[in-house]
Amino acid sequence: MEKISFEIEDTGDAVEFFVLEQTAVNGETYLLVADSQDGDAECLILKDTSEKDAQDSVYEIVEDDTELQAVSKVFEELLEDVDIEM
Repeated sequence: MEKISFEIEDTGDAVEFFVLEQTAVNGETYLLVADSQDGDAECLILKDTSEKDAQDSVYEIVEDDTELQAVSKVFEELLEDVDIEM
């Protein structure tokens, strides 16, 4: 499982997550990440908000309920053995 590091913009601190899956919906790229690769982990859905030609990717946590539900259904279909609870 791929592990990636994110830098928190306000503090500069690094946080590591395991990438469970990546998908695109309506031309937007999303990542399903977890804080652990074992058992019941805390998961986040992140949306790539970077400019098309940017060198670095910028991801933000999806907070809009409608968008979150739609994308989580896509991830549940991609990962048949995963149940995403909100």
